[in-house]
Amino acid sequence: MSKALPVKPEKGKPEKKHIIGHEGLKPLVLAIVIGTAGGFVFNWLKMPLAWMLGACVFSTVAAFAGLRIGMNVRLRQGMVIIMGVLLGSGFSPDLIQQLGKWAVSLGVLSGMTMTGATLSYFWFRRFTMWDKVTCYFAAMPGGLNDMTIMGGAMGGSERSIALAHALRILTVVLTIPVWYRLVNGATTSVLAMPHPGHNDWRDWAILIACGLIGAVVGRVLRLPAGFMMGPMLVSAIAHLAGFTDSKPPGELVAAAQVVVGCGIGCRFVGTAIDQLHKEIGVSVGAAVLLIGCAVAFAEITHALTGLNIDATVLSYAPGGFAEMSLIGLALGVEVAMVATHHLFRLFLIILTSPFVSRFVLTRGR
Repeated sequence: MSKALPVKPEKGKPEKKHIIGHEGLKPLVLAIVIGTAGGFVFNWLKMPLAWMLGACVFSTVAAFAGLRIGMNVRLRQGMVIIMGVLLGSGFSPDLIQQLGKWAVSLGVLSGMTMTGATLSYFWFRRFTMWDKVTCYFAAMPGGLNDMTIMGGAMGGSERSIALAHALRILTVVLTIPVWYRLVNGATTSVLAMPHPGHNDWRDWAILIACGLIGAVVGRVLRLPAGFMMGPMLVSAIAHLAGFTDSKPPGELVAAAQVVVGCGIGCRFVGTAIDQLHKEIGVSVGAAVLLIGCAVAFAEITHALTGLNIDATVLSYAPGGFAEMSLIGLALGVEVAMVATHHLFRLFLIILTSPFVSRFVLTRGR
């Protein structure tokens, strides 16, 4: 069984930083400055999703270099709400015509999730000294917090599980946009996205209401990624009903992406590469394995349904719900499809993991 790894959150609970004090302000400001610099560099390089990707890369390097950076929970939640409203604006009445094809795609996604999780589980069992509980919950491509909490409750190493999921998300976020940039020449920047120019006070009121009401809905219903899912659902309803066709301004979205990107990098604060190089390498290898499964099953779905292959790959990619949806938005693919599939995956894993684990973990070695 491995030693505890220096990756938060401890005991499945994020560090409480609801009020930014003097001691918490300096790491936060440093993280934002570093992340913003990364966003400018990646925007200059014309990378897709430049502000989130640049902030993610620069803050991750800073964390591994030992710089004292940090992210405030409330700030990140506020920015995630903005992302949810933006994603909800991508839903249109045309998606009703796609639901039949999505049913097939969601069925294939279920098989892909099972296959990828199984391969990842045996990968971790083969190349780490982690116990079965830790390997199981590290292999499930679900939410980082959810899997860490569940695994910890069943006796697994919370830090090891958190490390595996943080590296999975980081690997996917870095791999897919770069692939599209190098192979397909994608250069979309969030500030270049078309936004309706007639945002009057009514539009602003509706967008703000979507965010506030959605955040409450997500919290009350305890939805996975509630601060993004709730606003996304309420925003989707408002846009489908024709109450507004407006979106949050690009500058605000760019700021939100910097915060989300920095949040990914800050997860690695305190992680020593020289001491954990094997665990890091194995976790990245598991992420690559899951990406391979996603591409293979996306090809099957494309052959069966004719759905756009780029949208299908993003829908199956084992990244975070927020990150994959934003990448889909930046690349101009069907964000409603991408978001719906990732929500389905999260619900599927959260609902089935506790029951499946009883069968897997009670079997012999």
